[in-house]
Amino acid sequence: MAAMARSSGKPGRDCPRCPRLVAFREAWREREPDWFNAPVPSFGAIDARLLIIGLAPGLRGANRSGRPFTGDYAGDLLYATLAEFGFAQGRYEARPDDGFTLVDCRITNAVRCVPPQNKPTPQEITTCRPFLAATVAEMPRLSAVLALGRVAHDTAVAALGARRSSLSFAHGSARPLAYVTLFDSYHCSRYNTNTGVLTAGMFRDVVAQLRAFLGTTPPSPTVGAKFGVS
Repeated sequence: MAAMARSSGKPGRDCPRCPRLVAFREAWREREPDWFNAPVPSFGAIDARLLIIGLAPGLRGANRSGRPFTGDYAGDLLYATLAEFGFAQGRYEARPDDGFTLVDCRITNAVRCVPPQNKPTPQEITTCRPFLAATVAEMPRLSAVLALGRVAHDTAVAALGARRSSLSFAHGSARPLAYVTLFDSYHCSRYNTNTGVLTAGMFRDVVAQLRAFLGTTPPSPTVGAKFGVS
């Protein structure tokens, strides 16, 4: 069973499971043949203690670059904050070849393919959930999960084998679930920050909670770059 989960944890480049997403992907492959335009793989080592779950690849972000949150505003805020608290190192330059790396942290999405208008359907979220469950299952040291937004929260709860009704989304919360602690934050999207739903300070507070929960990481030969976030 575990071997089957691992083998299904990485959708192929031409994953056929969601017809609407397949059609959208193929249209963008024709329009932008140099873009990644495929299910975006997780970023970070499987022995990380922290897994961050986003919604789905951004059209001109991860769908273009092939790395989660790379190339859009959400990535600017996410990676700056992770670096500030020691969960990343190097200089983030919004390119998959920028040398930026994660420390004791891994990032994935609830839905691996870019959806039209950045809105996956409930069926697409459910169809993609086995990939998330397999990602969780293959992480032997997993201790904390950070869900970015309600959709990520709900699918994380389901992937961990619990009922969604048993644990509602709440920004800033940290609650035990199965063998991990589930942290919630509003998604660090441009829309949420522009409307004041999430401020950089609010997001920093959540990541600070994670840092305190996990403690300090082992010394690294390279000091992570710090980014100013206001």
